[in-house]
Amino acid sequence: MYSIIVKTKLKPGTTQAFLDAMLPNAEASVRDEPGCHTFDVLQDRADPELFWLYEIYQDEAALAAHKETPHYQASRAVVNELIAEQSVIRADVLAVNPAR
Repeated sequence: MYSIIVKTKLKPGTTQAFLDAMLPNAEASVRDEPGCHTFDVLQDRADPELFWLYEIYQDEAALAAHKETPHYQASRAVVNELIAEQSVIRADVLAVNPAR
């Protein structure tokens, strides 16, 4: 399996707009995409404008397919303008606990 961890620092005052776009995307990704196993949205406790997206896909092709979905494209159209900084970690998933 394949994972990305997306670190997103938002522009001040944009948290609710980000959540309004990102939470439906995360929900639809897991619900509608067979290749998307996990899409967690995490908010940093010390910095409420810092978010982490933890996503697990069957493989890189499933991530590429995710980026073609209407829910992804709709969320990116909104969140792109809200981002102050963003970085991505790409990793192979060696274990998921509990095992699936």
